[in-house]
Amino acid sequence: MTISKHIYFAGPMFAQSDLRYNDHLVKQIRALSTELTVYLPQENEAINDKSAYADSKMVALADTEEVLKSDLMVAVLDGITIDAGVASEIGVAYAKGIPVIALYSDTRQQGADNPQKLEALSTPAENQFHYLNLYTVGLVKLNGQVVATEEALLEAIKQALLERRD
Repeated sequence: MTISKHIYFAGPMFAQSDLRYNDHLVKQIRALSTELTVYLPQENEAINDKSAYADSKMVALADTEEVLKSDLMVAVLDGITIDAGVASEIGVAYAKGIPVIALYSDTRQQGADNPQKLEALSTPAENQFHYLNLYTVGLVKLNGQVVATEEALLEAIKQALLERRD
């Protein structure tokens, strides 16, 4: 018996680099299993063809419907801040008990045990690390996990889908 799994992919999608990275990650996720369907919002031209028109309600309804159909959400947290749409989608997933696996690959995480970097925290404007909104991160961790590499992301997805199969 084949068990279909639906994954919602939440990521920033307004720069070409975002679109390409999302596409890159989704190709890897889709390659994990033929049982997977992955909703990548940028592929939904009805609401995300930026030369056309979709109002806020159309976008909210289309993406929320897909979140609610999902067995799992994959969310990219990278960027200057967590993308506002991604944060909203994480909130919907949390409220509905949909597990979230988030990728946070910011290189400023490295060196967390470096004494100079830690000492710099006490000097104004010398934070060597990146800050993420703790509320949004907390929602992820309450019903999922944050990983730091693409490899860890793919492994976590495989594990989550195995657990959901039981």
